[in-house]
Amino acid sequence: MTFATLGLIEPLLRALETLGYQTPTPVQAQAIPAVLAGRDLMAAAQTGTGKTAGFALPLLQLLTMEGPKVAANSARALILCPTRELAEQVHASVAEYAQHLPLTTYAVYGGVSINPQMMKLRKGVDILVATPGRLIDLFRQNALKLNQLQTLVLDEADRMLDLGFSEELANIYRMLPKKRQTLLFSATFSDDIRLLAGQMLNDPLSIEVSPRNVAANTVKQWVVPVDKKRKAELFVHLMRKGRWKQVLVFAKTRNGVDALVDKLQGLGINADGIHGDKPQATRQRALDRFKSSEVQILVATDVAARGLDIEDLPLVVNFDLPIVAEDYIHRIGRTGRAGNTGEAISLVCADEVNMLSAIEMLTRQTLTRKMEPDFEPEHRVPDTDASGQVVKKPKKPKKPKMSGGGGKRNLGKWVDSGDVAPAEPSIKPVRKVPVFNTGPRKKK
Repeated sequence: MTFATLGLIEPLLRALETLGYQTPTPVQAQAIPAVLAGRDLMAAAQTGTGKTAGFALPLLQLLTMEGPKVAANSARALILCPTRELAEQVHASVAEYAQHLPLTTYAVYGGVSINPQMMKLRKGVDILVATPGRLIDLFRQNALKLNQLQTLVLDEADRMLDLGFSEELANIYRMLPKKRQTLLFSATFSDDIRLLAGQMLNDPLSIEVSPRNVAANTVKQWVVPVDKKRKAELFVHLMRKGRWKQVLVFAKTRNGVDALVDKLQGLGINADGIHGDKPQATRQRALDRFKSSEVQILVATDVAARGLDIEDLPLVVNFDLPIVAEDYIHRIGRTGRAGNTGEAISLVCADEVNMLSAIEMLTRQTLTRKMEPDFEPEHRVPDTDASGQVVKKPKKPKKPKMSGGGGKRNLGKWVDSGDVAPAEPSIKPVRKVPVFNTGPRKKK
């Protein structure tokens, strides 16, 4: 199956070819025809399964082929996301897919000034990506009208409910025109999600796709513990020690990408970076130079790295672990492709232990740790395993202080459950119980 057989128009196929998309994922293969047919959709799909393209591609096609031109302060399609980071990521993907279409896109979210967003909406946008709170703010200030809305997408609906957006979603539901197409994407079909679907969707088609949570066995993976402040130094050390020729590096933020690239270039290493703040032409040029081996190190954020397809890439380095565990699978999947072998190294500091634990639980494996001499971390990275548990180092039992005869009465110390050594299972922890001094009391 190809994207062409799903009925997508030529400008979209051209954009997908540029991005290196070749074969539809299961969620794309099922969702694209359903959305093009005008069906409401309830899809269970995790991050990393290609769900953004699953709803964005047919949505862009419908808006191109149908409906009037967008009016002032209006939007023809609305994509709701739970966080600013996801809104930026989704908008970046939508903008890439729409690069050959006469459509406008924009993202709005809280934490930044609302005035530039209000100015941008004056001419209207075809697709608006938004977080619930900022959308309501814009609506209440008459900066946004929703009477022209044709399609609503709820992306990661379960996370929106987890973050307490149920009331905001109810308010948004009352703002919308009754006649519309609604697409709901969620990690699970919980009771709350089904209740939400019952309120907002009309006879939806259900799609359930298992997440891609198993890493290819052609990729050798391991972790190197290190203090956060020494990550860049360790990376350069490993690169020189291993004589790396071509490496794709993932950093968490745009500033992190720029900082690492600047450091590498300062050392005379041929490096470049791609992230959401850089124009598409600049990002494509950096990718082309990396593929042709003109650039040795390519540093990227998850937003900019989607759809990267690099033949025979030998190594991926996670300079920072991803916030979303599923993105780890997506990252390391850039190597070990088409039967080739590859390596994936993660530089992990103590602050990232919960992310490491989530990755191991998702992939159902405990990643091997390799300590690099002279880079042993001062801040220990706690042990983790595939059960998703962080194994904390047990505390030594503390002995209460005992005082002599005279002076003030010693009330001792509070004993917490963490103060009981695990080697003495017969001792039950006592919480918030004072240990009193047993010495003689001073007579009045």
